[in-house]
Amino acid sequence: MSKVRVHNLAVSLDGFATGDGQTLEAPFGHAGGRLMEWFFPTRAFQSMQGKDGGSEGVDNAYAAAWGPGIGAEIMGRNKFGPQRGAWQDEEWQGWWGDNPPFHTPVFVLTHHPRPTLKMEGGNVFHFIDATPAEALAQAREAAGDLDVRIGGGPTTVRQFLEADLIDHLHVVLVPIVLGRGVRLWDGLESLEDRFTIEAVTTPSGVTHLTFARRALSA
Repeated sequence: MSKVRVHNLAVSLDGFATGDGQTLEAPFGHAGGRLMEWFFPTRAFQSMQGKDGGSEGVDNAYAAAWGPGIGAEIMGRNKFGPQRGAWQDEEWQGWWGDNPPFHTPVFVLTHHPRPTLKMEGGNVFHFIDATPAEALAQAREAAGDLDVRIGGGPTTVRQFLEADLIDHLHVVLVPIVLGRGVRLWDGLESLEDRFTIEAVTTPSGVTHLTFARRALSA
């Protein structure tokens, strides 16, 4: 069966994966770009922007693992945009311009479904009101034999972890303290029992934590 993967989820020392006060101008709220400063210099990020160059070290190796083998993405509504409640503006097409970096079907979890949005580069956004298991079933059907990526934000990732639906989790521990925002780890006591965990610290100052689902005992 295909795997369910999370990549490049940056978390502060106090456990926040996004800041407080998300707006159109501040997708990560008061955190600004601080959680992703390790990511921006990498070749993987520059390529997403249609640019050449960028660093090729360990941070880039982790960053670049985000794309290969993915056939569909699931994201929370607040990764797609800053609006809450009923859609006031269905003209909003996300943060990423006319050709978002996903190039797959994307399933946006929302209590306020809206018509499917087709964009350039094979990006098709489906807005669904579904449980994690229901959303995963739809994403797996769309992905075929490829894997499904849970793209965030932290609330969505936490819901999939609570439902024990994630096989591979890559968390980037960033040495900053945010103090407020949306936390990742709440309610996930003893999560480590389900996974084999590896840690790699890089010159940028971040620590890459990789959680791989433990094989079931015979």
